[in-house]
Amino acid sequence: MTGPAATFGFRDVDASEKPGLVRGVFDRVARRYDLMNDLMSGGVHRLWKDAVAARLNPQPGETIIDVAGGTGDMARRFAKMARRAQLRRGGPLNGVGAAKIFVVDYNAEMIMAGREKGSEPEMAWAVGDAQALPLPDASAEAYVISFGIRNVTDIPAALREARRVLKPGGRFLCLEFSRPVTEALQKAYDAYSFKVIPEIGARVGGDREAYQYLVESIRRFPDQRTFAGMIADAGFGRVEFTNFTGGVAALHTGRAL
Repeated sequence: MTGPAATFGFRDVDASEKPGLVRGVFDRVARRYDLMNDLMSGGVHRLWKDAVAARLNPQPGETIIDVAGGTGDMARRFAKMARRAQLRRGGPLNGVGAAKIFVVDYNAEMIMAGREKGSEPEMAWAVGDAQALPLPDASAEAYVISFGIRNVTDIPAALREARRVLKPGGRFLCLEFSRPVTEALQKAYDAYSFKVIPEIGARVGGDREAYQYLVESIRRFPDQRTFAGMIADAGFGRVEFTNFTGGVAALHTGRAL
């Protein structure tokens, strides 16, 4: 390596190489991305996402940035929830007062796969980098990233960028695979992750290597408390985390200072 190092699964690579390597993985799994999350979480990711959406509590008139949101799975939840809130207030479905949800993903194949699944009137799509979002300063009430932060080359830079685009007091939510809280659960999860998921990936997706990377990337990601400290360092207050399924995943939240 000639420059700064970055992690790619269990490998350390030159930071300049990681974006292309990650793009290659998601180019290959884009059409099966939601299936991939089903395989990696046993389908429980749908319940985790519902819990994140409930915590966000999208409201009419809010601008919400859904980063690494290529399939639009989370954004559709937000759009429908904000629309229901708007109807309860007696407001129109579209026009002034509607929520605005920007789906940003580094991978064009993911964006294409998401658009093919359908959109909502409140949603707009863009290819963009979590480390340099194509959005102005202090432009959003909320920033959400689900199962994407661990694939970013420079995580602190992405967190600072999240702070940049949020208005003061804006809400930060990050859902990511994390560390099981007991040794027994960790051992069971390791066995499932390293023995079962790559094999299923090979048989169902025809790509063992991509699924092996995704499993390894989870293990290289910081634990809950370490990641909470990184969020605070990026300029967020009231940083908290909630473990899901014994820490298999965790939701980290904060407020832009």
